[in-house]
Amino acid sequence: MDRCLAGDRFEVIKPAEWGSVRSSSNWRILALWLLPLLFLAVFFFTPLLAVFKLAVEAAVETGPQADLWERISRPLGFTFYQAGLSTLVTLAVGLPAAYIFGRYNFPGKSLLRVLTTLPFILPTVVVAAAFNALIGPNGWINVLLMQAFDLSTPPLAMLNSLPAIIIAHVFYNTTIVIRVVGSAWSQLDPRVEQASRVLGATPLRTLKEVTLPLLRPAIFAAGLLVFLFDFTSFGVILLLGGPQYATLEVEIYIQALHMLNLPLAGLLSGIQLLCTLGLTIAYSRVSQRINVPLAPRLQGEGMRRIRTWRERLLIGFSITFLAALLILPLSALGLRSVVRLEAERGQRSEVQTGLTLDYYRELFINRRGSLFYVPPIEAVRNSLAYAGATVVISLAMGFLASSALSSRARVNQVLDPLLMLPLGTSAVTLGLGYIVVFSRPPLDPGSFPLLIPLAHSLVALPFVIRTLLPAMKSIPGSLRQAAAVLGASPWRVWWEVDLPIIARAALVSAVFAFTISLGEFGATSFLARPENPTVPVAIYRFIGQPGAMNYGQALAMSTILMVICGLGILLIERMRLPGIREEW
Repeated sequence: MDRCLAGDRFEVIKPAEWGSVRSSSNWRILALWLLPLLFLAVFFFTPLLAVFKLAVEAAVETGPQADLWERISRPLGFTFYQAGLSTLVTLAVGLPAAYIFGRYNFPGKSLLRVLTTLPFILPTVVVAAAFNALIGPNGWINVLLMQAFDLSTPPLAMLNSLPAIIIAHVFYNTTIVIRVVGSAWSQLDPRVEQASRVLGATPLRTLKEVTLPLLRPAIFAAGLLVFLFDFTSFGVILLLGGPQYATLEVEIYIQALHMLNLPLAGLLSGIQLLCTLGLTIAYSRVSQRINVPLAPRLQGEGMRRIRTWRERLLIGFSITFLAALLILPLSALGLRSVVRLEAERGQRSEVQTGLTLDYYRELFINRRGSLFYVPPIEAVRNSLAYAGATVVISLAMGFLASSALSSRARVNQVLDPLLMLPLGTSAVTLGLGYIVVFSRPPLDPGSFPLLIPLAHSLVALPFVIRTLLPAMKSIPGSLRQAAAVLGASPWRVWWEVDLPIIARAALVSAVFAFTISLGEFGATSFLARPENPTVPVAIYRFIGQPGAMNYGQALAMSTILMVICGLGILLIERMRLPGIREEW
């Protein structure tokens, strides 16, 4: 016989009665799963099934046509091509940085880690605006070159080109390689490499035959994750690539909103969804083999300080390159939003600069007096309202799912992967599914304002769960039992025991959800009404309109969004629980 805690006393439970105890526990876990699964069924799987239905109908109706195959193969081929090329360049940039973060301690390491994380959380429209401010026709590089060499036209034509797309993707995803591979590198037992050197192997041979084989799962996982994000890239391609560089995401957007060809958009979405699903499954399998400790050792045992001039040269060059890649575009964006450039073209080209806050003041003014004009500051209010609702929804679902996953029930092995599916699903595909399913009152975008926060919550939910779950698992069961013995109800146990322990993780999750909602562009571009735009949608509209003031307002809104996201990532880094890592 065993003892089981019941209320404020211990009761003797016979072995034959353990079945009812387990049954009660299983019912409790299923009750926790009820709302998250219902949320996924209605707002995730139903739109995706509608997209698949469109794809099947389009394939059956059109049949095998050469023209149709060309319209599919061109964006599909370019999607794979640009994602593969971007991934290779990102690995080339990120692996040396991962080595430095995984093996060396140096001044400013924590700050540099925050700077490398910031681009990953920035909205795509902000990144596009930043590179526009740096390398665009009116960007700083062209302005300085025109002034230095007395040119009348911008000499650097980087926008609407493949190099601009690749550079932006490297800017975005280098932090993935640094985090995944750098973490694995720091966990490698340094004695294995030392043993190789003692046996006569050169540093290059040790790297080739010892270090890289051990890091191969982490490198593959990082590469697959980078490829997945590049494959589903939307805002960067749309704003920096132009129509001649259309990927599946951009082609779905064009066919659905501009050409009104929903069947073809559905067919492209179905193909895209199958590809991302395969990539997500491959990443999940590879990531399970990353962290395999070889031997017990002290934390930070493999870290060392910079000693030789070669190490100083390597680390100095890498830090300078990373700082230039990460800081220059963001600095160009912030500076360009408060500087007015005036070019006077005569016999000589002169560029006059002057500090101004006009772009920010213009966010509050309806200069044309139009009845249909929506002030940009209204877009800020909409985004803040949607982000607040997203935090509430994603935290509510995240708490329930994390509480269920913190137990060892077998059902979690089946249901846990379902929660990660939105992470590998295109936001554009999701937006198209919402248009097809939620097209009539009372659940259409015009009648049901919560539809946008619900879509944002799907994107934020995997981040929320993977941040809450380690904190949930760290709660000692003895504390809960002690509270129950003292007469606390289950609700009071959660309020006074669980919540104080997971409060910091909950705050980090809320910041994640808030910043993700602020910057979400793919699904929102389908769902936002013209009279109720969000900040990313408004930025896209202003960038696409002629005129220096429209361009300046887009930069001003992008800078505001960049500052908010920067403060969010600083708060996330400061509020992380010591010794607890998110389960990615």
